[in-house]
Order: sequence, then structure tokens, then C-alpha cells
Amino acid sequence: MKSICVYCGANFNGDPVLLKAVEELAAAFADQQIRLVYGGGSVGVMGIIADEVLKNKGLVTGVIPQFLLDLEVGHKEVTELIVTQNMHERKQKMADLADGFIILPGGFGTLEEFFEVLTWLQLGLHNKAIGVLNVNGFYDHLFAQIDVMVEHRMLKPNNRALVINSDQPLELLEKMKAFTAAPDPVWFKDRDLI
Repeated sequence: MKSICVYCGANFNGDPVLLKAVEELAAAFADQQIRLVYGGGSVGVMGIIADEVLKNKGLVTGVIPQFLLDLEVGHKEVTELIVTQNMHERKQKMADLADGFIILPGGFGTLEEFFEVLTWLQLGLHNKAIGVLNVNGFYDHLFAQIDVMVEHRMLKPNNRALVINSDQPLELLEKMKAFTAAPDPVWFKDRDLI
């Protein structure tokens, strides 16, 4: 993997465990010559991971829509800053530039981006690894809900298995490198999961 798109929050809650995990992930990106692709912001967890990768002499590509740049939240020090017309173009560009995806703690936008690329993987539109850095159990309830979807036969177990989960940055990267996509190719034919 030469580039990984990281989805994360434009807020930072001050959690020192999250900060340490972001620092470790950023150092691993730089050490392994993985380019960070992210939302182009200078604030929150987004700003922290970009700053940390740059501090470690890594490469950072930010992708930001013009309206957010106009609000002065764009990161001006990144290696490359791509400005898009809107959010849809931004998300497509980020996905196109990435060889994989990592989800850090965030809010609605982070979850929306996560489920979009996960759905694309399930549909076979890409075969890139999707990893969740589950810092301090931040996503435990989300994974519990996904397991409920399987239990209630609204999601097949092999599609549930498409999500890589770890609370350790280096372990997550290693799992992602070993990932091979195996979505269910007949999800649209077998609609009843009974």
C-alpha cells in the first residue's frame, strides 16, 4: 500500500490515548512510506494526523471542497492540497487516490464515509482494505450493531468480515496489508438470508 485514506473527525476530544494512537499511525505511515490521503483540514483529529505525518517527514495529500477552504479550515502546509467543487467530488477523489482506508474516531461524516467505501467494497466496486482503528473501544457499539445486522439476517457474515478491526495502529496496518477482498458475489440474487 502506497497511500491510505484516513477518515476522522474535525474535532478532537483531548483523549491522550487517541492522540498516542494517531501519533503511532502517523509515524508508521512515514516509516513505511505510505502517503496520507485525508480531508485536507487543519483542525481536529484531521489536523493532528496531517501534522504528525509531516513532522515525521511523510507525504500528505489533502482533499478539500472550496467552501471549507473558504472557511479557513484547510491545511496550508500539506505536501499537496486538492480543492474540489463539492463533498461528493471530494469523497470520490480521496477514494481514487487511496490503496486502502482507515477509520479513526469521528462523527457523522466519518461514519458516512466509512459506510460508503464499505458498501462499495461489498458491491465489488473496489477491493481495498478497510480498517477501523478502534481506539479505547470507540467503535464497540457500532460493531455490536453490525453484529445485530448479521444476527437478524440483514447482513451476511462474509460481508461483516470485510471490516478489519484493531486498537493497535501497527497491527491494523499489517492486517490491512494481508487483506484480500471476499465480498459475497451473489448478494443480489439471494435476497433472503434465512
